[in-house]
Amino acid sequence: MLLGIGLLILQPKSRKVRSRYVMASSLVTSALSLACVILTYLHDSDFLACILVSFSEVFSISLRIDGASIVYGSIVSVLWPLVTAYSLDYMSHEGHENRFFAFWLVAYGVVLGIAYSEDFLSLYFFYEALTLTTLPLVMHAMDEKARYAGRKYLVYSITGAAFAFIGMVFLLNYGVGHLNFQYGGILDKGLAAGNEEALRLAFVAAFFGFGVKAAIFPFHGWLPDASVAPTPVSALLHAVAVVKAGAFAVLRLIYYGFGADFLRGSWAQTVVMTATIVTIVYGSARALRTPHLKRRLAFSTVSNLSYILFALTLMTPGGIVGGMTHMVYHAFTKITMFCCAGAIIVKSGREYIYELEDFGRAMPIVFATFTVSSFALIGVPPLGGFAGKWMIAEAAVASQNPLAYAGIGALILSTLLTTLYMLSIVVRAYFPVGELDRAALERVHDPAPSMWVPLALLTAAGVALALCSNSVIGFLWTAVQRVW
Repeated sequence: MLLGIGLLILQPKSRKVRSRYVMASSLVTSALSLACVILTYLHDSDFLACILVSFSEVFSISLRIDGASIVYGSIVSVLWPLVTAYSLDYMSHEGHENRFFAFWLVAYGVVLGIAYSEDFLSLYFFYEALTLTTLPLVMHAMDEKARYAGRKYLVYSITGAAFAFIGMVFLLNYGVGHLNFQYGGILDKGLAAGNEEALRLAFVAAFFGFGVKAAIFPFHGWLPDASVAPTPVSALLHAVAVVKAGAFAVLRLIYYGFGADFLRGSWAQTVVMTATIVTIVYGSARALRTPHLKRRLAFSTVSNLSYILFALTLMTPGGIVGGMTHMVYHAFTKITMFCCAGAIIVKSGREYIYELEDFGRAMPIVFATFTVSSFALIGVPPLGGFAGKWMIAEAAVASQNPLAYAGIGALILSTLLTTLYMLSIVVRAYFPVGELDRAALERVHDPAPSMWVPLALLTAAGVALALCSNSVIGFLWTAVQRVW
């Protein structure tokens, strides 16, 4: 965050100086973050902790790494520098780079703050800061569409945060006297007795409040419109930063706030699980009907984020592991797809799927990575999407919740729709139908290595993680079990 503010102050004129500053800042931040994660994992979950600002014995902005932090913090720390490298070339076409990369770096620090927050107050502080730091990124172009998308994003996010605040107030008043994350929840049984229904209502309000950023239906409308942002921003919004922050906050709310045991089997669980099931099908259906490439990927994110939320609403240990498994694999898949979409837009100016005839030949590297990511998103074994969906379905069966079986049906239907809306792009690119504008296609080619190398690395990393899915899932189980 400090390095981002420093870039606003320095305002370098040279692109080379700025690029070195931004890349070095991202790499150093990631190195420090991963070092903290490794030290914590090798020692004790309380090994690294600090208080940034103390207001009282109960209220403070503080950081501590636990099992859930290790997973989300690792995803952010690995992916952010790769997309930063990609964005350095991409943003040369957009202008106002000093402003863009300053907020880019600040947003990186804020997302890490969400990952490593020790309590709900710290999480809420960084959660609100994320809205304010990503707003200039969404509105970067400052044209009419960007301003409209920014206003919509701001209204949705601030309103959602207000509802999330309700849950935090109830946790403080009916809790054990603090807001620190505690696996199993922080409600005081004595204080909660007789107020169960009010607490469950507060949970539902907070779930949908945090769920705004996770694009839960019907509060998803900001996400497709935010696709007007520069593609590197879209990649981070959909894969690492905003929507994953919403899912991570919901994870904290269920398992570390109200407690899965308190909510399991109640009407509150039925309401939130039903919302996730509806969103899974709705997002996939809208993606199939959307011809704009980035908006199709956005509706795909709406659906896939609710895979994670559905797993979390199972309120079982298997549910949290299934949700985190899909969180990991979806991050690598979707960030690659958006970067591919950005390369297509930069090199051809085309944004609609029906304009991509024969692009598999014109942009072989971009569409090779896009195709692999498409199969991963569909869930073709042994790619990562399969492992995530399998773990979620397995947890749903084990939960013995009748509504969870409807969720499995939604996963199957969504997979069918995902096959249709992703393969329709791939087939059009490799097997064109009708006459082609050969002269225009001759001008289309893969981007410079500074853009396609990150694409190749992201794809390779996603495939490698998929081939090691047993180890990844074992690591996630270990991370979660550290707090039992």
